This record gives sequence, C-alpha cells and structure tokens, in this order.
Amino acid sequence: MIARLFGRIADKQPNRLIVDVGGVGYDVQVPLSTYYVTPEVGAEMPLRIHTHVREDQLALYGFATELELTMFEKLIAVSGIGPKLALSVLSGIEPRELAGAIQRNDVARLTAIPGVGKKTAERMCVELRDRLPKAIEATPASPADSMREDLGSALANLGYHRQAIDKVLDKLLGGASDRTFEEVLRAALKDLSRA
Repeated sequence: MIARLFGRIADKQPNRLIVDVGGVGYDVQVPLSTYYVTPEVGAEMPLRIHTHVREDQLALYGFATELELTMFEKLIAVSGIGPKLALSVLSGIEPRELAGAIQRNDVARLTAIPGVGKKTAERMCVELRDRLPKAIEATPASPADSMREDLGSALANLGYHRQAIDKVLDKLLGGASDRTFEEVLRAALKDLSRA
C-alpha cells in the first residue's frame, strides 16, 4: 500500500494532482483544502496517501495534513459514504469544524455541505461521535478560529461559494486584526458582491 508520496507536482487541478516521483506520475485525488496549499506546478510537495483498493480499481487519495487523512478514513468507515463523498465533505468543511459539527449533532451545518443529505448527516453524527481522534476534541478553537468559522457559516448561508468565502476571509483576517464580527462581515459582503 502507498502511504506517502514526495514528488514534483506535474499537473494541478482542483480535485486531483499528478505527482511525479522518480519519473512515475501518480494520479492523486485531493480535497480542495489540500489543493489550496499545493505549490505551483514544478515544485515538490509531500502528501499523505490513502490507497483505496476495489476489485476493479486502485485509487490514491492525497492529503496535506495528517488530520485530513484521519478524517477521510473516519468518513469512509461510515455506511453509505464512499471516497468521493468523503472528499466532497472535506472540500466543504475544515476537519476541526467537521468534528465540532459532529460533536454538537449539528445536522444543519452538515447538510450545508454539497452532496450530504439529512440521513447521511445524521448517520455521520451517530457513527462518528465516539470515534473522532481525541486530539481534535481536546483542542478548543481560538477566538480568531471561532470568528472565522462563524463568518464562513454566515456567508455560506447567504449562498456564497466556500472557495470565494475562504479567499475573502484569508484577505480580511490575514494580519492581526481587532475588527469586530460585524465589521469583517460587512467588508466580506462588499468584496463578495464585487466578484
């Protein structure tokens, strides 16, 4: 089984990377969270890999962090969730936010993720609540993380795409800031309305 790859990024798409390792190109499917931190084509990058084997297919799923890989493996252990839906879930929500939503039994937040219906969200809560990594549960979100999570949720509820939201919030919250939630929300709405 392949557990890790370190190689040159030969091609980069939002849902997949081609990683050149010693002249062999590996086709690796990735969530958006990994895509966003992937360097430009030609640069090298390490990836944690989940090798998924079926009778008719061998697929590689890559992740920038150990936490993403762990959450992916927890998700595909839930009945009715395959690798594609698990990638979609991780593309629609940060791993810590996902763990928090599962702990709080926040079905509304989970169903806001594209591809996740009410029954799937409920199943995730029931099957994963006691199986999440202790490190996720033990780490409280910082006030800045909480504000970012609240802003992201508010903007997503208004119908903006997660990718656009993350880009605007990165810009607005990038430096140390003492702005209030309302001030950042107003600035984000102004930026998003121009896009």
